[in-house]
Order: sequence, then C-alpha cells, then structure tokens
Amino acid sequence: MPLSRRSTLTQFLIEERRRFPSASGDFNALILDVALACKAIARAVAFGELGGMLGNHGAAGTDASVNVQGETQKKLDVISNEMFISANNWGGHLAGMASEEMDGPYQIPRSSPRGKYLLVFDPLDGSSNIDVNVSVGSVFSILRAPQDVIDSGRDVTAADFLQPGTQQLAAGYALYGPTTMLVLTVGNGVNGFTLDPNLGEFKLTHHQIQVPADTQEFAINASNSRFWEAPVKRYVDECLAGRTGPREQDFNMRWIASMVAEAHRILMRGGVFLYPRDTKDAAKPGRLRLLYEANPIAMLMEQAGGRASTGREPMLGVQPTGLHQRIGLVFGSKHEVERIERYHREPVAMKDNTPLFAERSLFRD
Repeated sequence: MPLSRRSTLTQFLIEERRRFPSASGDFNALILDVALACKAIARAVAFGELGGMLGNHGAAGTDASVNVQGETQKKLDVISNEMFISANNWGGHLAGMASEEMDGPYQIPRSSPRGKYLLVFDPLDGSSNIDVNVSVGSVFSILRAPQDVIDSGRDVTAADFLQPGTQQLAAGYALYGPTTMLVLTVGNGVNGFTLDPNLGEFKLTHHQIQVPADTQEFAINASNSRFWEAPVKRYVDECLAGRTGPREQDFNMRWIASMVAEAHRILMRGGVFLYPRDTKDAAKPGRLRLLYEANPIAMLMEQAGGRASTGREPMLGVQPTGLHQRIGLVFGSKHEVERIERYHREPVAMKDNTPLFAERSLFRD
C-alpha cells in the first residue's frame, strides 16, 4: 500500500472508537500520549553516544545506581522512565502509574486532573544491550482503576494494580531497531505501526498480525540449562536432537536477551520463547515481571492467535500478589507452548541408572 494511503495511529484509534459510541476519547488520548513517549525514547536511543545516552546511571566517580529489582540502571533506563512520566502525568487520563524503575506507584500530581486508567510499563526493556547497539524496546499495559479510586480521586496504592492479565484494556510495545515500531492491541487483534521519520507519525504497516501455530525455532538462555526443571530440559533436548530425535525435525535456537525483540520476531514469523522458572535463585520464581512484562506480552500473543503461559497455567489468569512480582514465562506459537505445558503435567521419567531399575534392568522383558 502506498505510504500516503496508510492509516496513522490516530486514524486507527478513531476507527476503533467508533465501535463504542459512548466512549469519551480518554482511552485514545492515553494511547497517543504513550506513543509520544515512545517517539521521544526512540530519538534518545538513536543518538546513543552522540547524545551522551550510553553507560550506567549515576554521578561520575560513584557506583552505578540500582533499581528496586537490584539491577544496575543505565542512563537510558532513567531517561526513558522520565519520558513516560512527563508524557502521561498531565492529561487527566490516569489515576496512577507503575514502572520497573520505581519502587512504588507514581502519584499523579494534585495540580493535574486524574482519570480512570492505570498505566504500567517497563520503559526500556533489554537495556543491558544498549551499549552494543542491539534492539531494545518499551513495554506497557493499560488497566482500569478501581471504582473507588475513580470516585474519590485518592492516591493509588500497589494493591490497585494487582489485577490479572485478563483485565488489561490494552497492551503493546515499542521496538527501537532499524525502524521504530509500535505494536498494539486494544482487545481486537494485534496491529503494527511503523514510525515515519518524515512526518513523525506512526503508520499502520502490519494489519491483524497472526502468530503461526507451528514453528521450528525456539529462544532460551542456554547458560541456565543446569538450573532448568525437567520439563524444560526435556523440551530443549528434544529440539536439539533434530531429525534423529523424537520430534523428527530440525530446530533453530535464538537468544537476543531483549524480550521485546524476541516477541517481535515471534509475532512476525513464529517461534517460542522460554524464560522459565528454574532453581537458580529459590527466592525468585522467575526472572520476568508479571505486571509490566509478562502480562502485556501475553495479551499480544493471545490476541495474535499465539499462547502465553507460566508453563503450568495460562499467564493471563495469574492473580498478581506484588507490584514487582516475578514469574516464569513461555510464549509464542500455540502448539509449541501447549507441548511445553503438557510436559509440565506429565510425570517425570525415572532417571535412576542402577541395574535394578534402569531401562535395561534385571526385570526387562
């Protein structure tokens, strides 16, 4: 389609709003504010070292600062968080915000009107890659604020954000790669918008994205293999066995260490991503954050015909218990995710190698 005939993000949202004649327009305006933040971050990422954007956050000569997760903050982590806040704290659409980079909820200033939505986000996913010029992104989710927050205008608490993924009104990510893209669902499929640098507008370029149900590509951090649970190890071993193994086909393995980039590849051509629960740190039942990483990606995958899971249960059905709760995540092509879930349900095969109980035992037929 000629560029001049492509819908802009604004036009797309207006068309979506027409399905709900009583809608006020606040929801559309909020998404456009989020898109504005993503444009600003894209520009900062593009300048890189030319704009002094690389490296760790913290005063010169001091140790780098860390966020609530205990992770070293990059300069762009902090800058991106500030861009999200400044684009969204004044429009009157939000009751509050929560972010990977903030310990607790962000309160909308009393000098600004407050709205009926909550915004949760990871302002710069994959920032450990920023210094080596690998694609990074922003992930976000929109929830409805509890009714008493809307009615009273009180400050939000962490508990107000603890809603299962099924309650999300919209979710999406921005990918800052060779082109900047915004991939969005408002509960009616998944659409991708590419930033036109000449106009400064996101234009619809990927309509109703669908994840293929089958794939021969998987993504996992193999350095953690010694900590994997048996069902995950079984799945990966079967993929690596290729044509001569039980799957009777060859698989490719990918790992970018930027979940937005991983999710985008899977939305574009299929695949499965695993960052499962493991035994590396018993205090952390997973690496990724439920509210602002796992849930928005899960909504996108499910809306595109894929599947997202903890490995044991659907991701969108998990009831959050904490603002920064961690969880294991498997998402992508439906049939592969279902296979991994099935492996978690099946009993673990006996691994005893003694003569009495081994596969070639004294009691074999």
